[in-house]
Amino acid sequence: MRTANKYHTAKERPSSGKCVSSRVRSKPARSWKQHGADLQHHIFWCDHCNVPLLRSTCDVCLAEGSRLDLFPPGDIRFCSPYEKELIHVLLLSAFGCDPIGSRIILLNKTTGDDRTDGIIVDGLHFGVLRFDMRSLSHVLDLSIEGAKVLAENTTSRTIVLRKASSHLSGKKIKADQILNFTEDIKKGDTVLIRCGNLIGFGISLLDHGHFNSSQDAVLRVKKLDGRKVSLNPRISSMQDIIEANKGHMGKISMDAANVIKGVASRREYRDLPVHVSFSGGKDSLVVLDLTMNALKGRDIRAFFLNTGIEFPETVEFVRHFCSDKGIQLKESTAGDAFWENLESFGPPAKDMRWCCKVCKLAPANRLIDESSGEGQVCLTVDGKRRYESFSRASISASERNPFVPAQLNIFPIRDWRALEVWMYIYGKKLDYNPLYDLGFERVGCYLCPASLSAEHQIFSRLHPDLYARWNTYLMEWASKKGLPGSFVEHGLWRWKEPPPKILKLAEEIGIKYDVPMVNESFSVESVSGVSPCTGGGFTVEANIRGISLQDAADVLHIIGPIKTSKNIGMLLVSTDDATVKFFSSGNLLVTASDREKAAGTFRQVLLQLMRVCMCTRCGICQGICPTGAIEVDDMRGLHISDVCIRCGKCIGSCVVLKYTSRNLPMIDLGHLIDG
Repeated sequence: MRTANKYHTAKERPSSGKCVSSRVRSKPARSWKQHGADLQHHIFWCDHCNVPLLRSTCDVCLAEGSRLDLFPPGDIRFCSPYEKELIHVLLLSAFGCDPIGSRIILLNKTTGDDRTDGIIVDGLHFGVLRFDMRSLSHVLDLSIEGAKVLAENTTSRTIVLRKASSHLSGKKIKADQILNFTEDIKKGDTVLIRCGNLIGFGISLLDHGHFNSSQDAVLRVKKLDGRKVSLNPRISSMQDIIEANKGHMGKISMDAANVIKGVASRREYRDLPVHVSFSGGKDSLVVLDLTMNALKGRDIRAFFLNTGIEFPETVEFVRHFCSDKGIQLKESTAGDAFWENLESFGPPAKDMRWCCKVCKLAPANRLIDESSGEGQVCLTVDGKRRYESFSRASISASERNPFVPAQLNIFPIRDWRALEVWMYIYGKKLDYNPLYDLGFERVGCYLCPASLSAEHQIFSRLHPDLYARWNTYLMEWASKKGLPGSFVEHGLWRWKEPPPKILKLAEEIGIKYDVPMVNESFSVESVSGVSPCTGGGFTVEANIRGISLQDAADVLHIIGPIKTSKNIGMLLVSTDDATVKFFSSGNLLVTASDREKAAGTFRQVLLQLMRVCMCTRCGICQGICPTGAIEVDDMRGLHISDVCIRCGKCIGSCVVLKYTSRNLPMIDLGHLIDG
């Protein structure tokens, strides 16, 4: 595989070449329409210049392009050298040829168990490159167009059928229908099929040696038809693509610059420094360049939130790029925050990303206070895009950060696709993070649960020392949970509540699991249901371990006014609806006028006790508190004073409370209300 050791300039990145032919396109999925109704699931293709077009007309030959429908969400990108080499190797090993050669390849990200990308060459849907989670290897699935291109260039893995009805797609074929076949076919192989003027592909159900002796079906035809498909005689270059889309790129670049100028020039912001969130990724690189060009003469600073688990290439690239361009860089590091909180929360997951709040939001608050002054609004230009994910499909042009109240974020490229981002980088000849050429689609923390298993494999080869530390932890963690090493090997640690497809995958590879995420220092030993008490009302009782009387006093002001009796070792909290008694022995007693209020107050108290016990010292709640009632320090931890107005803002920002239901799944309070 090709590797890159230093920063790559867009002009130096190897071009890939592209191809064109007939137009059979897939329909956009409903789910993405629901999340982003105006996202475009198509581009255009100029058959004359053999280039993709981001609007219908080619700026070079002025011809109208043909529409090319995409897998949703339509976030296409250029194939990296690493991915191009993968496709090359897979084609050679299966069919003995690579007709794509030096043509430019587009990859169209789509849904799958892991990395799954449609391959587009010369305007053709050539096939799908995916990472198989069972075999932990890459697989190339052909399309009908890819099969026809290959059939023009090879006879390997080919079966010729006797002339028959053209309605063979989806059918199983017996041996007596086969005229001849090549002797390189094994069970499960994708094979090319010829039948008169029809060409297509299918799956072999047997090794070739059993074809003649079998009485059962030996082949399943996937698709077979008579359309003519071939690559375009013209091989285009990256410069050809840039020239053909110059008008479109000029317009969207100007629109993005105007968004930045428009917000930054408002009266309340015009004297503020402008910050750019610079992660070292492609999107933040583009908005940094846009901002520098749009606001010449303004005080512009690049923010880099170093999580402590960044790829070394990213840290070096960010520092080098800003130094080389004379950009003021403000770096805030989380240090060892991730590793220090790992035992409390367990490995982060796609559905439990506690690491983001601990390693990103806390440093962000510190950086903003240092750079803008405490309490002052911070204007931040951010590179988030709507095409990246479901959760980002509806972002606005500018938004307040709910966890960093002093920050107003501007999203000037929110409507851009990855292809447009890369065209900007190539057109401007910007240096970019070398990780992209090594096979990473997105750049983030090296152990992020949202990263792909395909990328985790690259990480293991790229940084074996960092990989060994993380993998050792995961293996020890899995062993404590009674899970096999294959649980970690297949990346199943990345979900706390796995989706159905992942549960099915686990079953297929023989792994059954149920992983309770319990913090060892905090536990509820016993809980009695809601029941009538002798003094009237209803009570809930429990015994709590891992919490002292002082711990409870530090946090329960958020429930109600506190009275403490050290002589009898008891803390009393009174609310309008309930009374809470917590004893130094760990006994907790909640009394209220009815069942629902008793159970509800009990849950609130339990969450706050867990919050103080598992506090990560991130300081987000302290920054968001409107009355200054919260103090967080390394020695004392979390303390909420009696000036708390119980607005609840700190509850929504707390990483511990956000993931409580997953940290303590055994505490199901539903039965308390049911009686």
